[in-house]
Amino acid sequence: MSVRARTAIGAVVGATVLAVLPGCGGGTSTDSGGNSHPKTLTYWASNQGASLEDDKAKLTPELQAFEKQTGIKVKLEVVPWSDLLNRILAATTSGQGPDVMNIGNTWSASLQATGALLPFDDKNFAKIGGKDRFQESALGSTGTAGKPPTAVPLYSLAYALYYNKKLFGDAGISKPPATWNELVQDGKKLTTGGHTGLAIEGASIPENTHHAYIFAKQHGGDFFDAQGNPTFTAPGVAEGVKQYVDFVAGDKIASPSDAEYAQNESVRDFASGKAAMILWQAGGKNFQSHGMKPDDYGVAPVPVQSGAPGQGQNVNSMVAGINIAVFKNTGNLDGALKFVQFMTSDAEQKKLNSEYGSIPSVKTAAQDPAFATPEQNILRTTIATSATPLPQVPKESQFEQVIGGALKDLLADAAAGHPVTLESVRSRLAKAQQQM
Repeated sequence: MSVRARTAIGAVVGATVLAVLPGCGGGTSTDSGGNSHPKTLTYWASNQGASLEDDKAKLTPELQAFEKQTGIKVKLEVVPWSDLLNRILAATTSGQGPDVMNIGNTWSASLQATGALLPFDDKNFAKIGGKDRFQESALGSTGTAGKPPTAVPLYSLAYALYYNKKLFGDAGISKPPATWNELVQDGKKLTTGGHTGLAIEGASIPENTHHAYIFAKQHGGDFFDAQGNPTFTAPGVAEGVKQYVDFVAGDKIASPSDAEYAQNESVRDFASGKAAMILWQAGGKNFQSHGMKPDDYGVAPVPVQSGAPGQGQNVNSMVAGINIAVFKNTGNLDGALKFVQFMTSDAEQKKLNSEYGSIPSVKTAAQDPAFATPEQNILRTTIATSATPLPQVPKESQFEQVIGGALKDLLADAAAGHPVTLESVRSRLAKAQQQM
């Protein structure tokens, strides 16, 4: 994302808190059928699969099943992550948006603050089967505490470390690293013969933000204080950011070209054997779609500084996941709620989470034996014991843009051979805080 785009989206974030235009929702066209007898819904889905086309292939049969059950046709658009937040924020101000959409769960509080999304109070939760059906950890990332959430959990995710078993064996490495020092040591052994030790997605704003947050946490730092004010230059924050950037800059276990990756290119490199390790959310299905077999890769918890994953400075993932939301002023409210109920039904939760390798957000679906693979057991344990939500503050989406952008610039500097020092990281973070 360009500097111009990041500046524009920051302006949109500020504007959405002040005013939301009426008439949001793509279901207000003349052929939609209206609220009492909805005929058509528009749905923006996030890119969960290996490609936009992969998502369309997975979702289309399910949307056809919904149409068969209800008579409501769903117009699907799969939106890439690089565009999704920008599109949503623009829709909250223009009034030109979908009826239903997926959102990254880290954006929940920011989008809640716009006033554009339907609150899921007790009445609306009852229409989709009740609040108690959902995993408590997933509900923790649906908006500001003490307010009715404005989104419902759809897919639950966490980060894991994936490693290429053959490359590890060839390098004489018998087990996955448990600490970052071990990962760097292993990565240096694996960075040889056209291979790199680690693949990263250095131009991805969300990926950068997620890793910056967790690395800062592991150094005892935080990006916000208890009142929700930004503290980007607090002790531990720069140290955590530099440790991540050093995978390219100092340790040189990730390729400089990774600084330009933003569209799952790192997944391709890992699946093809070009990179030996990757930090990813529920990556198995994506790797397999690129031709990798399940026996080709191993899965382990994301490393910590020392010891074992847990709380405090040993957290090793953010509480990741996808929520589904409804624009408050849709002309097809009844149909939109029917669609949310359908997507969060046990049958669809099992089907779609199986397709994507994620964990169902609905308790009964998550108990299905199909979600007890080695990969999903690690994801489930991480979510329950060593993950922490990103800040649930109104400016969270703006935080993602400025911090993700700052890391993108730092990684670009590293790729160009410019030195990345603790002082230069602090300076970049101070500039990012000024944009909040």
